[in-house]
Amino acid sequence: MNMKNIIPFFIATTLVLFACKAKVETVAVKDPPIISDSLGQIIKIDTAKNEYIEDQLSLSGEVSYDDNNVVKIFPNASGQVMSVNVSLGDKVKKGQTLAVIKSADVAGNYADLSTVNSDAAIAEKEYKNAEELYKNGISSEKDFVQAKLEYDKAMNAVKKVQMQIEINGGGKTKAGGAYFITAPRDGFIVEKNINAGSFIRNDNNQDLFTISDMKDVWVLANVFETDIPKIKVGQPAEVTTLAYPGKVFYGKVDQINSVLDPMSKAMKIKIVLPNTNMLLKPEMFTSIMLAKAESQKALEIPSTAIISDGGKNYVVTYKDRYHVRAQEVNILKVSGTKTYITGGINEGDLVISKNQILIYNSLIEE
Repeated sequence: MNMKNIIPFFIATTLVLFACKAKVETVAVKDPPIISDSLGQIIKIDTAKNEYIEDQLSLSGEVSYDDNNVVKIFPNASGQVMSVNVSLGDKVKKGQTLAVIKSADVAGNYADLSTVNSDAAIAEKEYKNAEELYKNGISSEKDFVQAKLEYDKAMNAVKKVQMQIEINGGGKTKAGGAYFITAPRDGFIVEKNINAGSFIRNDNNQDLFTISDMKDVWVLANVFETDIPKIKVGQPAEVTTLAYPGKVFYGKVDQINSVLDPMSKAMKIKIVLPNTNMLLKPEMFTSIMLAKAESQKALEIPSTAIISDGGKNYVVTYKDRYHVRAQEVNILKVSGTKTYITGGINEGDLVISKNQILIYNSLIEE
């Protein structure tokens, strides 16, 4: 290549390289998001709302089964308990044998049944003979009618004894005098007043077993006189237990007693709760928060959204995954799972209320 061609080529190459370099330098690189895809799956976002401030009343109580949805099992006959096959709290199926009782009453029923069956067989034979004789004109109509009446009387006696056996257990009895206590429905044994070897009477007014499906439970709590005006039927209730710390069960006040306990001077209230997954058990100790709305309004956010750091309180606000920030707020009041704040954020702002501490730590380190 001669000198005349080299100079233009060099100039052209230099211009191309300069243009490419200038183009590369003007490309804008977007910052990575503050909230990654994996982090976005474990956070929760809530909206700040302007709500009436709730005043909460703290009570203690205990779980009880729903007494309106139970089956109580009473003894059909007197006798001695031979065996008990279930314990308190056991789950049972309909028709399952709960206990076996040996009863002289049941044994007597079978003895009576044998006697009346024999009498009925004799009466039937006499009736058929009388019928045959009457048809052939050998016997009078009076003899035939009398034999028919005796046969009907014997059959009624059989039915009476069979009915007694049915009342005492029907097909769940044995001629030796044993009868079986069976579950009339699916559910849980929530009350048991029977033990092997004990004697029972059918006129005893105490039930042997109580079965409940436990789909709904009651929480019974005491309210002292000064707090009675704060309680109303239908009032929302938040219930927590020692067994499941951090888990809140939601229900409503269903009933308020009209009479105070003469010893404790407290009024009993009943709160109904759905027993999801059968977590709540009778006799569990509970803490109860009853909410009552005040006339004042303030910004409400979940209490879990608050981060306390260095004597101050913060929330992590969310606009999108690229725009989050730590914002100081002033707490006006904490009411259970709700916190009321003044300043820092506005109504409608989004705050992160779960695992926000991970984002907060990264923000303050920048």
